Amino acid sequence: QKNGVEKRNIFHEKFTGTKTDRPELDALLKVIKPNDTLVVAKLDRLARNIREALNVIHDLQEKHVTIQVLSPKMTVSNDVGGKIMYNTLLMVADIERDMIVERTKAGKAYAKAHNPNYKEGRKKRLEGKNKAFYDAVHEYKQNHSAKETSEYFTSIGKPISSRSVFRIEKEYKKGN
Repeated sequence: QKNGVEKRNIFHEKFTGTKTDRPELDALLKVIKPNDTLVVAKLDRLARNIREALNVIHDLQEKHVTIQVLSPKMTVSNDVGGKIMYNTLLMVADIERDMIVERTKAGKAYAKAHNPNYKEGRKKRLEGKNKAFYDAVHEYKQNHSAKETSEYFTSIGKPISSRSVFRIEKEYKKGN
């Protein structure tokens, strides 16, 4: 909106750029018209990879759509300098994505090798078998803040974050 885009014209994808199903991008590409201006936060947000991004850019340019990028501030153009610029940005983003994946894999391998208690993935959320715990958190939270609730349960050997207190409250209300 700070860049002159009306709220009704803002498409915000809830999925990562690595997902093939991009409903908001698909919806945008259906409604964008010739001579419109597309404003994107970063060029690599348009697609999962360089090839797809180049296809999207090509299709938009065929429709005579102007593409403005906010970071770094530029307008995608089809002249030689513009092509060099957007191809370079896409290539750097692709390499950066690959490096993040490599570092993540290396970190997991290190953790597996050095931590016998290492478990892949996110911690399991509290589930049905912990219903009594949900009830206790809910009861305590009635007269205390999330932070106080978190601190209390941590002090009695049931560590829980403030964020989890909010989540448990939400799930508790949904279930009752």
